Amino acid sequence: MPGQSEVSTPKLSFGPADEPEVGTPYAKYVRLDVLHSLQHPRSKVDAELSFIISTQVMELLFDLLRHDWTTAQHALREDDLTSALAALRRGQYTQDVLVSSWDLLATMTPLEFNAFRPVLGEASGFQSSAFLRLEFLLGNKSERLLAMYQGVPAVHAELTAALESPSLYDEVLALLSRRGLTVDVTGGPARYRPTEQVEAAWRQVYTDPALADLARLGESLLDTAERVTRWRQRHYSAVKRSMGAKPGTGGSSGLSWLKESADQDVFPELWTVRNAL
Repeated sequence: MPGQSEVSTPKLSFGPADEPEVGTPYAKYVRLDVLHSLQHPRSKVDAELSFIISTQVMELLFDLLRHDWTTAQHALREDDLTSALAALRRGQYTQDVLVSSWDLLATMTPLEFNAFRPVLGEASGFQSSAFLRLEFLLGNKSERLLAMYQGVPAVHAELTAALESPSLYDEVLALLSRRGLTVDVTGGPARYRPTEQVEAAWRQVYTDPALADLARLGESLLDTAERVTRWRQRHYSAVKRSMGAKPGTGGSSGLSWLKESADQDVFPELWTVRNAL
């Protein structure tokens, strides 16, 4: 399949010269000196610190979720459903924490947010490369979004590779094909579009007892997809509550874009096949 080559997850490494000179073994291990030095509010508004820490936590969880989904991809390529299901389950716990993380921001009032919003300038969560990487893994691909990273060659190259590589769902469909189901697997840089052929394949999976292990995979994927929707809905609600329908920072359309995203199903045939079961 085109773009089948693996894209390795970047690893951060610190040599002896990078080790903090003082502190407990715990502080050295988790790099507390670095971690607690990354918050730099640009205003005197208390809510800004909460905003910064919440978004930083989300970014770290994006990295963890990427690791979980990439691990699942590799297991699927090896036809190792046990390991793939375990990785998806770990990812679902990560997703649960991500969804709950909106609780830290959901009660921010418009007055609080608007008090420090000017210091954000053109910064927007829409610009998160880690989040975009997750969207590409889900099959929600868009080449035009790479333009914002033209000035960061390493990030642009990584996202280009992700765009051209199989998504998590591509790997699932490739597995179905190897198991004898009629599925065209294309992958590549285009956004995934649902087909009747894939829906028919899932209908066979759910109705053939010999394919029960694939049905378990389908249900686990739905658990993942449902959590993606919950995340999007919480994002939409938090923004609607804190800033209403104002245009987003960084040039995004704000609330209307978030609403459209929240209404979009992930792994769509796993939802529509329920109409025929």
